[in-house]
Amino acid sequence: QVQLVESGGGLVQPGGSLRLSCAAAGFTLDYYSIAWFRQAPGKEREGVSCLNANDGRTYYLDSVKGRFTASRDNAKNTVYLQMDNLSPDDPAIYYCAAVDRVVRMPTECQRSRERDFPSWGQGTQVTVSS
Repeated sequence: QVQLVESGGGLVQPGGSLRLSCAAAGFTLDYYSIAWFRQAPGKEREGVSCLNANDGRTYYLDSVKGRFTASRDNAKNTVYLQMDNLSPDDPAIYYCAAVDRVVRMPTECQRSRERDFPSWGQGTQVTVSS
């Protein structure tokens, strides 16, 4: 059974940092493209970052470019989203999602559809407040 488990969310002050983790169970992440999505209350879910299988290409939402970095550790079967200089616009539930193919960037990273990424984690809450 394919399972993704996020962790690392929490409360941080503006300008602070968090590192989200997405651990995979039941499959090997090496051959999967991974996306990070977020959803804030009253807003649509949006694609934050994609990390492609095989070629390692990345996508970032414009508002997080230069602040967020996606990476993977195949030995730990885990992907990460390093979030620096967090702002009051970043609070949301953050989800990781996976698909066993190369994704089309930026389209599939932006539209946040389950049929593009069949496997999803349960989400982790990120709160930014002073």
